[in-house]
Amino acid sequence: MADNKSMFWRLIFRALRLRLQRVMIIFSALTVGASIVTAMAAVYFDINTKMSQELRTFGANFYIGSTKGEMISVSQIDDILQQAPQGLITAASPYLYGVTRSELEKIVIMGVRFADMRVLAPYWQISGSAINVDFDDRNAMIGKTLAERLNLKIGDKLQLSKNAVEKHQFTIKAIVEAGDATDNMLIVNLDFAQNWLEKEGLANNALLNVKNELGQVDQFAEKIMQQYPELTARPIRKVSASEGQILDKIKGLMGLISLVILVLATLCVNTTLVAIVGERAKEFALQKALGAKQSDIIKQICTEILIIATCAIFMGFMLGYLLAQILGLTVFKSYIDMRLPVFPITVMLALLVAFIAVIIPTRRALSIQTANVLKGE
Repeated sequence: MADNKSMFWRLIFRALRLRLQRVMIIFSALTVGASIVTAMAAVYFDINTKMSQELRTFGANFYIGSTKGEMISVSQIDDILQQAPQGLITAASPYLYGVTRSELEKIVIMGVRFADMRVLAPYWQISGSAINVDFDDRNAMIGKTLAERLNLKIGDKLQLSKNAVEKHQFTIKAIVEAGDATDNMLIVNLDFAQNWLEKEGLANNALLNVKNELGQVDQFAEKIMQQYPELTARPIRKVSASEGQILDKIKGLMGLISLVILVLATLCVNTTLVAIVGERAKEFALQKALGAKQSDIIKQICTEILIIATCAIFMGFMLGYLLAQILGLTVFKSYIDMRLPVFPITVMLALLVAFIAVIIPTRRALSIQTANVLKGE
């Protein structure tokens, strides 16, 4: 028994050694397939997080307002934020708009929670120093167009007047260029805006930044409207919907690339194995003549391809990891985390390619006519 095992392994390693050039072709094809699958699978399972981080640069992706176009209660917004699943909302702010008078003309003020604006409006081009605390009522930020119209610069004073008696002076701490109506507004603390406009505890609407890796925004909107019938809640589609569409397209493209590479690898391995079987026809015929069964031939060929595939998987996994990091740094400017499913997927697909490719060569080896081959026919 021991002699049979020893002979079996001698035949295996002799076959691999004598046809090293063709073995390297098979190894290379399987390595390429395994590396592409590893890289694509790594990016696939990590892309939700990375893409969401990229799409956060668009700012707010969720709107809450009144169903009748009326003012909404800030306390309701705070209740919604407190009841939301932990980690779902990354930033939120009620928005209050109103008209007041400066020394020169009437202007629109926008009351917000400054601490969340960095996430809700990351596209703002800010000159000066952004206000990062919600309670600051001595400083304000001003839209670029309004600043030019009032001839205001960073550090200048702007005085608001509500009547002959009530006045409030702000220091312009930053000039904002947003490319929208914000450029014509004075951006102030929400509490100040509520007090100044005599709309305590109210806001026109609220904007949120909600994580959407698993399409949670639609469920979140439905839950809010069920709990608060007077409110309307909806994703801002230009951000949240495009997030899912982009993810689906990228994932589909990665799957297509992986499929094409695996098909090409299968064809390459199959063609090479057919050539190897042709060269080893006399060897297999001699084994049959000496009493080898068909199962022995199958076992020998499968063992050889398994050894090659194992080495290719190991090498492909390392190369695929490097390729995934290159893709991550190029596209997302961050490293790709290797998720648990990546390795078993790589192993299964690489072995599947190898054993699909070995079917036809094995059938040819089994169909060899021993007498004819040994006679040289």
